[in-house]
Amino acid sequence: MAISLEGILFVFIGVFVGTFIGLMPGLGPISAIAIMIPMTYNMDPTIALVMMAGVYYGAIFGGSTSSILLNAPGVAGTVATSFDGYPMAQQGKAGKALAIAAIAAFIGGTVSVVFLMLFAPVLSSVAIQFGPPEYFALMLLGLTAIASLSSGSTIKALMSALLGIMVVTIGIDAQTGTVRFTFGSANLLEGIDFLVIALGIFALAEVCALIINRQKTTFNAKTIGSLKITKEDFKEMVGPMSRQSVLGFIIGVLPGAGATIASFIGYTTEKRFAKNPDEFGKGSIKGLTAPETANNAATSGAFVPLLSLGIPGSGTTAVMLGALLVLNVQPGPLLMTENPTLFWGVIMSMYIGNIFLLILNLPLIPYISKILAIPRPMLISLVVVFCIIGVYSISFSIFDLYVLLAFGVIGYLMRMFQFPAAPFILAFILGGMLEQSFRQAMTISGNDVSIFISNPLSATLLALAAVSFLFPLWQSYRKKKKNNQSLSM
Repeated sequence: MAISLEGILFVFIGVFVGTFIGLMPGLGPISAIAIMIPMTYNMDPTIALVMMAGVYYGAIFGGSTSSILLNAPGVAGTVATSFDGYPMAQQGKAGKALAIAAIAAFIGGTVSVVFLMLFAPVLSSVAIQFGPPEYFALMLLGLTAIASLSSGSTIKALMSALLGIMVVTIGIDAQTGTVRFTFGSANLLEGIDFLVIALGIFALAEVCALIINRQKTTFNAKTIGSLKITKEDFKEMVGPMSRQSVLGFIIGVLPGAGATIASFIGYTTEKRFAKNPDEFGKGSIKGLTAPETANNAATSGAFVPLLSLGIPGSGTTAVMLGALLVLNVQPGPLLMTENPTLFWGVIMSMYIGNIFLLILNLPLIPYISKILAIPRPMLISLVVVFCIIGVYSISFSIFDLYVLLAFGVIGYLMRMFQFPAAPFILAFILGGMLEQSFRQAMTISGNDVSIFISNPLSATLLALAAVSFLFPLWQSYRKKKKNNQSLSM
């Protein structure tokens, strides 16, 4: 089915549309797939899902471009890509950054498809073991990486993270229905969308910086740099690609986790174990490779709970689940035996789709990179317009545009006073799931906290979280002790 003329055509359409959707800040694959659902009514379910899957991983693949060139994340899963991708573009290495991102995305996507083919039935049984205690422990493990996301003051990183947790509590509490921190505004009842915050904190803050620091030289066509990746560069990429292909896939398998969480955890784990962590955030090849590999691996992993359990692993796969139900296909444990053509056709199409993405993206890099040659006033205008279109298309709310502007100002002030934005974003992503999982676990156990250590899986994750939290403190203590000894000598 996947290698039929129709299958190949719709894979190409999916990844082509997905790539350009990913380039547009704020639009994302959810909107594109939702629009496509009416088009799939009379289509073969396999072909329909193949096309929608192509849009999904194509958008993640293409979303890195705007993150690297403009510091405006195309999709939520590429926010972490901007941490080192944009500094590389500022250093005149935009071509190399885009080439590294394309290769890392291809490797992450392809390796995860192999895992999906081999281990989907086994991993679906593991994923179903994750209940509220396990999710709480996993989110806590993710939050321990906050210190790693700051190259400066740890106190400022923690304050930034606290602000992120405060913002994520705005809206109606999903468990009790209580309205929290809306100040009487009906516009805040559903909370604040992640992409509104990401585009404000990164893209609009960058626009403010470009306007205020006009005396700095702007990019020109000569600063795009070469696409060539040297042997030394590739050696740096191999470790993160091999590790994050596995880690990203595993995180993608967990229902509700998705590419965004995978990219942040991938970035922080690589920084935690890097020999030179200070290079991260300044144009590190490892810092760019890790999130790009992890988020593309997670997109394939998200199909494990969708196809094997009928549980969407992300917002995009939730829309796909609705599309499948419209097409009279019931995902679940029996799908592999009752409709093997769909199950294996989708998996095989991902191999072809990843090859198409590499063929599409690599030759286009010299042309896409010329975005940097656009005069600064026009570039600033384009970024602002894309942000407005992206945010307005999410909810069709003027209020969200005011929120976007507010977070643009907050992002610039954070940059001015050297408060890192990454801990804020990570805490916002994980904070809601952390709170919800903790309260659900307490409800299940009758407020008995031993539920977190009575289960081997959650106990193991909590132990890893403790190690992850204490390891940097121990490293800092050792470094301080060594410096004191050298001074005394």
